[in-house]
Amino acid sequence: MANLKEIKRKIKSVENTKKTTRAMKLVSTAKLRRAEMAARKSRVYAQKINEVLSDIAQKINQYKIGGIDSRYFDLKDTIDKVDIVFVTADKGLCGGFNIQTIKQVQLLMKEYKDKKIKVRLRAVGRKGVDFFRFQGVELLTSYVGVSSSPDYEKAQEIINEAIADFENGVTDKVILIHNGYKNMISQELKVVDIVPIEEPKSTDSVSLSLMELEPAEDETILNSLMKKYFEYNMYYALIDSLAAEHSARMQAMENATNNASDRVHKLTLAYNKARQESITTELIEIISGVESMK
Repeated sequence: MANLKEIKRKIKSVENTKKTTRAMKLVSTAKLRRAEMAARKSRVYAQKINEVLSDIAQKINQYKIGGIDSRYFDLKDTIDKVDIVFVTADKGLCGGFNIQTIKQVQLLMKEYKDKKIKVRLRAVGRKGVDFFRFQGVELLTSYVGVSSSPDYEKAQEIINEAIADFENGVTDKVILIHNGYKNMISQELKVVDIVPIEEPKSTDSVSLSLMELEPAEDETILNSLMKKYFEYNMYYALIDSLAAEHSARMQAMENATNNASDRVHKLTLAYNKARQESITTELIEIISGVESMK
């Protein structure tokens, strides 16, 4: 009977776990709807401002239009120092969501190290911060509690620190990495070179663009546009990452619930088998006892 009690205890434990994972899935589903809506609304603006800056970069670098000489568009052949800003979640239980971002950061670190280029890390999210600190990797800056509740002012603070170092010549490149929302069941790792701004991959965009650049005494409009470009890319990365986190956790909790159901089924079969064996043993003992009394 001890074996039966042990199996029954395991069944109850797994059923309790199943209730928890099902509840967490429902919570993540509700949060995902709100986060997905915010991400969709922000995506169009982020894409358009990136396209505009790419067009400007191509007109400046390739066609030498506008009489603008800006460090933001200066694609150097050699670089000495790179800042990587990456976003992870503050919480776990979301499958491989965080580790995908962390692996990409490690991959870039290795690539630049092999080229004798120094890399500085700016971490957003507790999981990324804890991982690299445990590995003994120095973090230039770290932010906790931002990725779970995106805030535009905080996004400004995070990216403006990196851009200030770039403007002052401390670094030669700023890269933004985050795991973004693709759909309800999958995420998409995104690596964006924030500065210097590269030309568009396709040459069609310039030919179709109606934008014109004219020489000016100052670059007030361009600087204002650049500021919005930096800040909104960081803010969108936080929003996009949050939506992806909820979708990853929803999927992970669904898988955990299904696994718990399978485990309960197997334990129930084991319990019934053990119970039948126990009953059979008792019947044999009773029959043997009756036979011995004849």
